[in-house]
Amino acid sequence: MAIKNSTGRRNMTVQKRKTFVLCVMSVAALLLLGGRVGYLMIFCSEHYTALATDLHERERDIKAARGRIIDSTGTVLADNKTVCTISVIHSQIKEPDKVIEMLCRELGLSEEYVRKRVEKYSARERIKSNVDKEIGDRIRNYDMAGVKVDEDYKRYYPYDDLASKVLGFTGGDNQGIIGLEVTYEKYLTGKKGQILTLTDAKGIELDGMGERRKEPQAGKDLYVSLDVNIQRYAAQLAKQAYETKQAAGVSIIVMNVNNGEILAMVDVPEFHLNEPYTLIEEFRLQGEGDNENESTQDLLNQMWRNGCINDTYEPGSTFKIITAAAGLESGAVRLEDNFSCPGFIIVDDRKIRCHKVAGHGAEDFTHAVMNSCNPVFIMVGLRIGVERYYEYFTKFGLKQKTGIDLPGEAGTIMHQLDKIGEVELATISFGQSFQITPVRLMTTVAGLINGGKLVTPHFGVKAANADGTSVDEFVYPVSEGIVSSETTDKLKYVLEQVVENGGGKNGYVEGFRIGGKTATSQTLPRGSGRYIASFLGFAPADDPKIMALAIIDTPQGTYYGGQIAAPVVRQLFENILPYLEEIGYE
Repeated sequence: MAIKNSTGRRNMTVQKRKTFVLCVMSVAALLLLGGRVGYLMIFCSEHYTALATDLHERERDIKAARGRIIDSTGTVLADNKTVCTISVIHSQIKEPDKVIEMLCRELGLSEEYVRKRVEKYSARERIKSNVDKEIGDRIRNYDMAGVKVDEDYKRYYPYDDLASKVLGFTGGDNQGIIGLEVTYEKYLTGKKGQILTLTDAKGIELDGMGERRKEPQAGKDLYVSLDVNIQRYAAQLAKQAYETKQAAGVSIIVMNVNNGEILAMVDVPEFHLNEPYTLIEEFRLQGEGDNENESTQDLLNQMWRNGCINDTYEPGSTFKIITAAAGLESGAVRLEDNFSCPGFIIVDDRKIRCHKVAGHGAEDFTHAVMNSCNPVFIMVGLRIGVERYYEYFTKFGLKQKTGIDLPGEAGTIMHQLDKIGEVELATISFGQSFQITPVRLMTTVAGLINGGKLVTPHFGVKAANADGTSVDEFVYPVSEGIVSSETTDKLKYVLEQVVENGGGKNGYVEGFRIGGKTATSQTLPRGSGRYIASFLGFAPADDPKIMALAIIDTPQGTYYGGQIAAPVVRQLFENILPYLEEIGYE
């Protein structure tokens, strides 16, 4: 009996100890938990409040104003237009039928379309974007519960189709698609802002809870070398030639020969910048008839192409300037050297004719340039020789892209050195059997008449904030010494003679000294009856500052460059040279 009582007391003692330990552990755990909760509430409250807020906040982007594009006269060529996005929040709408009726009336939408979105239980339902600000303001003034009006920006081009292939345009996300808009994207694009709103557990915005805004930062303005007055006049002349000659296209470029700044670049037909995805008539008609299977996107890509930089062509006789420069620089020819042109020349087994079938007879090199005599230029090319001519071709930058600040520049299409025989050299010498871009031709000729300085053609001058601060001025590569000053002087002299007394006389401007060269090249395939007429002119002839190139693609009727392209440059110079003198352009 005593043994049993002793055993019972021991069991009770063990049980009490276990209970005590359990109580101590429970109290310790509660103290630790309380301490942790206190720590989180006191010392980490801001962190967890932020997490809770983030869980119930929704972000909406606010588009930033894109930087403007401003020409050399201070004229805005690309701007921003304030537009609105109209949305609804189902949970906040108190009078759905009135909301539906108002939105249908103001936005010109069907009742079925609007009702479907108004009755949809979602965080926020977009009704329409890019709504004119005037309409957006009217909708806001109705002050209807659940209807939201947010303002953002849409790109706007005040001159619509002016310089369309240079400026380019932006997409729905306000990013550049083509032209300067994409080249200078990092300067023009701004930083988006945000609207932060509180939502319930289902993600529905809570009415009356207010919102937080992070304001957007506008992009920088881009200042370009284009002159709106010269651009507009060049465009007028190009359209006139395009229509009167029923041409496939007309291009005009005006460039400063000493620094590469481009004052105008036209490539007709141009498109409407404010409606860039709408095909203009010429391309809309291409999508019909035999080409009806051509996709709209392909036609749009063709419409947006800038023939001045994206396409190559056989330059024809304007390229004789390069052959003359190589001949004079190498010593292969002098201006007073005498030649005889019987109307053709035989190279290997090939008979190559002069454009004057009867020939020019006896003439010195100066008159050969004035007469644009093919046999003489072939003889000069053969004197230079394949390897040396190829070296000059490279030295003059003709194998390289110019580096112009527009996307999609095409490269020169030229024979490999080991594929050039005497026949190929002969045709190259007067501008056939290879292809270059118009801007490449201009840039090289500019370097030959400005004293041997190969500049980079460009539009961008600087980028700056709207208030003029934080200026980034652009610098472009220049290669010195591609020809001697002596060669430059001889070229300027002989090219002035072309305009005064030779085939370029239709480019003469009263009161100004003009130099230049005409060209009439046949497009491939030979015998197609398709020609390209062009004239490259510069002024003043003795101290060149401005150069212009006019190209008329596939003109109907008369197709000689001296007869139809030279007058275009003459009319251009008649108007812009006095203007440039007036504004003191250098």
